[in-house]
Amino acid sequence: MPPSFITPAAFLEHWQGHRRLTRRVIEAFPDDKLFTFSIGGMRPFSALALEFLGLGVPMTRGIISGLWDGGPVHDPRNKRELLALWDEATAELNVLWPRIRAERFQETITAFGAYTGKVHDLLLYVVDNEIHHRAQGTVYLRALGIKPPEFPDRS
Repeated sequence: MPPSFITPAAFLEHWQGHRRLTRRVIEAFPDDKLFTFSIGGMRPFSALALEFLGLGVPMTRGIISGLWDGGPVHDPRNKRELLALWDEATAELNVLWPRIRAERFQETITAFGAYTGKVHDLLLYVVDNEIHHRAQGTVYLRALGIKPPEFPDRS
């Protein structure tokens, strides 16, 4: 196996740092705007957060098992429920992650029957997608007159 740039544990910590920041973006939204506010016809931030939930754990489960299911089984009705789903997914990632064999990151798979690539590239896409759409959420917060969480702070 070729040497890796980053260990699986370090990758998970990096990803969870982004997830902690995304959680703070969710928390920053007023309850009445999280599910409704958008700019220029883009989706509300709650829909983007559900997209993240539909990718992270399902991708990790699929990498481990080869079974490709979707995200949350129900749509949250409010911020409290969305944050609960977020926290459940965070805990599940921490449990699932160590089950990915180290050599698996270099293997080519087809995720969700549609996306073919090396496992590490597919996981990077999941993180990149979250970063990209979280930036959309920070623009929404600024438009609402709310200072978003600082990007460098992923603690």
